[in-house]
Amino acid sequence: MNVKENRTDELNLELTLEIVAADYAESLKKKLSERRRTAEFKGFRKGMVPASLIKKVYGDQCLMESVNEVINSGLDGYIEDKKLHVLGEPLSSEKQPELEWKDGNDFNFVFDLALAPEVKLTVEATDEIPSYNVTVTAKDKADMIANLKKYYEEKKEDKTDEDIDKEVTQRMKDQYKNEAEWRISEDIRNYFIDKAGLQLPEAFLKRWLYTANEGKFSKEDIEKEFPKFAKDFKWQMVRGFLMKDFGFQIADKDIQEAAESYVAYQYAMYGFDTSNLPAEILKKGVNDLLSDRKQVENLVEQVEERKVIGRIKEIVTLKPTKIGVAKFRDLNNS
Repeated sequence: MNVKENRTDELNLELTLEIVAADYAESLKKKLSERRRTAEFKGFRKGMVPASLIKKVYGDQCLMESVNEVINSGLDGYIEDKKLHVLGEPLSSEKQPELEWKDGNDFNFVFDLALAPEVKLTVEATDEIPSYNVTVTAKDKADMIANLKKYYEEKKEDKTDEDIDKEVTQRMKDQYKNEAEWRISEDIRNYFIDKAGLQLPEAFLKRWLYTANEGKFSKEDIEKEFPKFAKDFKWQMVRGFLMKDFGFQIADKDIQEAAESYVAYQYAMYGFDTSNLPAEILKKGVNDLLSDRKQVENLVEQVEERKVIGRIKEIVTLKPTKIGVAKFRDLNNS
């Protein structure tokens, strides 16, 4: 098999696989022999069906399977040998010529590939991220105070206006402290995505998303959601680069601890006191979680996120910034 590369631009290339009959002949022979060994036809004993009949019935299917094996092996081998960092998966090119599926024919297959842009990035103390301190006014507290007063009156509980005001102040302080922490993480992502200045092969990625999802989303849906996808994709590349740059690795212990935290959080969300739950229940929940490959991938992402964001916070300058409730809400909703 011969592979020809055509680099259409910095992030896109075209691979043409020239496959001759000798590349798939042995595989095709084995597949037809296996079909003959297992096929059951009326009037013939098992394993004694004429080879010509087997080829007539199964020949095209076996030929396609054999050629696809050559294609997959060729693509994987070329990508590995050339150390190409591809995005998504190779897609059949719109330039793909018509094929005549016939044993003995040569075949040409054209594929489009997209390359990952190189990430070049440093995290420095001169990088400045706002650290918001949300100031709460009496007007901001008014609705919650009114609701709490009504609640305590219905419960026949004796609470002074001062008590209620303190409780509301503390509740809102805790709420906006958590939201401000989330905001820092979001601002860090946005800041370093912009700083990295990555360009993506957008046309290819839109085609790949449409193909990979097998029609679950229309092209219009993908076009609409693509900016969010592109942002997440860029952050994954930046985060992966920083994991290596910081010298971080993910150990089994990290995944185990993340799974334990997630399971405990889930039980807490349903109102359980996790400190009183039997150990075997929590253990079963963790084991079930770790047996799900998709869930483990999510846990790996969470651990990477925690490690990278945590290290960035230690390096950059977090600038204390006062902000009112209304502006902070607008900022989070933008």
